[in-house]
Amino acid sequence: MLEFVYHYISVQTLVWLIVALPLAGAVFNGSLALITAHHGGGKDHHGHHHTPFRTLASTVGVLLPFAAFAAALLCFVTLTGFEEGAPSLITGPLSQWTAFPGLTIDIGLKVDQLSLVMALVVTGVGSLIHLYSIGYMSHDDGVVRYFAELNLFLFFMLILVLADNLVLMFVGWEGVGLCSYLLIGFWFEDPAKAKAGTKAFVVNRIGDAGFLLGLFLIYGVMAAAGADPATGYFNFETMSRYAPFFQPLATVIGLLLFVGACGKSAQIPLYVWLPDAMAGPTPVSALIHAATMVTAGVYMVVRLNFIYVLSPTALEVIAYVGAATALFAATMGLAATDIKKILAYSTVSQLGYMFLACGLGAFSAAIFHLVTHAFFKALLFMGAGSVIHALHGEQDIFKMGGLKPRLPVTCWTFLIASLALAGIVPTAGFFSKDAILWHAYSSGHVGLWLVGFVSAGLTAFYIFRLVGAVFFGSTNLPVDQWKRVVESPVSMLIPLILLGFLSAFGGLLGVPEILGGSDRLGEWLSGVVPLVGHAGGGASHAAEIILMVVATIWAANWSILGWVIYTQRRDWPERMAARFRWVYRLIVNRYFVDEIYDRLIVRPLIGVSRVFFWKTIDATAIDAIMVHGTANTVGVWARAVSLAQTGVVQQYLLYFLLGAVIVVVAVAL
Repeated sequence: MLEFVYHYISVQTLVWLIVALPLAGAVFNGSLALITAHHGGGKDHHGHHHTPFRTLASTVGVLLPFAAFAAALLCFVTLTGFEEGAPSLITGPLSQWTAFPGLTIDIGLKVDQLSLVMALVVTGVGSLIHLYSIGYMSHDDGVVRYFAELNLFLFFMLILVLADNLVLMFVGWEGVGLCSYLLIGFWFEDPAKAKAGTKAFVVNRIGDAGFLLGLFLIYGVMAAAGADPATGYFNFETMSRYAPFFQPLATVIGLLLFVGACGKSAQIPLYVWLPDAMAGPTPVSALIHAATMVTAGVYMVVRLNFIYVLSPTALEVIAYVGAATALFAATMGLAATDIKKILAYSTVSQLGYMFLACGLGAFSAAIFHLVTHAFFKALLFMGAGSVIHALHGEQDIFKMGGLKPRLPVTCWTFLIASLALAGIVPTAGFFSKDAILWHAYSSGHVGLWLVGFVSAGLTAFYIFRLVGAVFFGSTNLPVDQWKRVVESPVSMLIPLILLGFLSAFGGLLGVPEILGGSDRLGEWLSGVVPLVGHAGGGASHAAEIILMVVATIWAANWSILGWVIYTQRRDWPERMAARFRWVYRLIVNRYFVDEIYDRLIVRPLIGVSRVFFWKTIDATAIDAIMVHGTANTVGVWARAVSLAQTGVVQQYLLYFLLGAVIVVVAVAL
């Protein structure tokens, strides 16, 4: 099979196929969507609107991402088949995007250990989410447009992680921002959902302004360093060779780029868009949170590690922002009642862990948690989607309960993902989260370790709060409705089972040496990212074991507490909320951050725009003076001149004579 493929397709072609196949799906389904927009369908025997090309669109929309995953897998097998040399490949430019005397930008792809891991995660988890979407979106009228936008999302994310230069990465960066706007506001007929999509788009543009400023500074550094423009100032290989020249501006560049990462990966203070992003279909939430958009900021920081290691200040800022975000978002998950929003706060918190690892210089630990998080977070969102699908749109966890007998596959796979999120042995989340906490402790950042440790306990509590309220205990559904609840279709269950397996055993990629492992993922990434060693000596090994045991007991206790309270003592949270009313009100209103932003930023901007830019500049200066004023001036002169048009020939001769006299006098003078 492999020989047949290699005979007809080169490795470079395989790399291009990884990004080309989802793009082909987007173009094909986008064309179908334009066709179906002009042809209304009838209704099927269930009373649902029949959308033309529904089956064709979903088939193409699912098969091409799976084909892209197969191409990524073939690249992995091929490049790891060479015993000598790093598994890396640069495709060379497909075309030259722009070429000026001082700037050359090519369109090319780069495959190395880091981009291969990201490509496999994006295509693998992304394909399962596409498969899941067949069942979840089966009755939606916009299913053709949905698959077109979902394929496009996958294409832009693959461009982002496979680009061989920072400008092409920025194209993917902006592309996933566009697709998030389209997919979060997918049901744009609902003003609230359309507003959520707009909010995500605007907040991300704020972050991207910082990214662009960082790009401009990088150009200035490369030009001043005397780099050859033909090699591409923004090419990652070229930039890494000139890394010492970034030393004077490393802090400024690193922080500006991190502003972009804060927007894309929802860190303080630009996290506010992500909870509202739940307005889109649940598979979209899974794709954004697990495999694509929100991981882009982490990937960017790890890819540009050669700049960040030059600035301890920038790394320290990243570590503290990540730790603060992890704790801040975890507290908001304690009081939320919407099943998808609880998972959204969880994503913000887990991304904080990843940035904490990046700030500590533990780049491989950040990628390890990114990978395991993709497994269990995709499973959590798709499990939540399975519940929402079975309950016909209900999302309030306190209107559920006792669903385990009706949704057994959903329940047990969701439980596995919850154990992974809580960091319970031996799930994937245990190994990746423990790696980050140990790096924090062993590097001397005990305060950051403590914040991460507390956040882990809160995470375990709120996720098992959700599990207990939804699947166990007595049900809050009417008996007749509870009896009608049925398990999701096979197309939705297969991804749940596969991701359940990965969530349970994905941690084997990074089992630490202290437990007899070899940290395979860390070794694999060692050729791309700098290694951060643990403290040596027997004491450090003993400390690592002790901290591992303590973290496990801590997470297990909070998990059990959350499960018991919300299955057997559901009145207790209400009593606590009444006793600590102001704390509960603060958390349930998300610390009023949105309201503060609205008062301090949004309303003043709207006021200035309305009074100054609209009424003063636009309405008065441009419309009244320039546009209408010019027209009125011409009109006045026209009316004045029209008074001289009497039709009397003698008057015209008089005007002619006066004009001639004026001309002669003017010439004489």
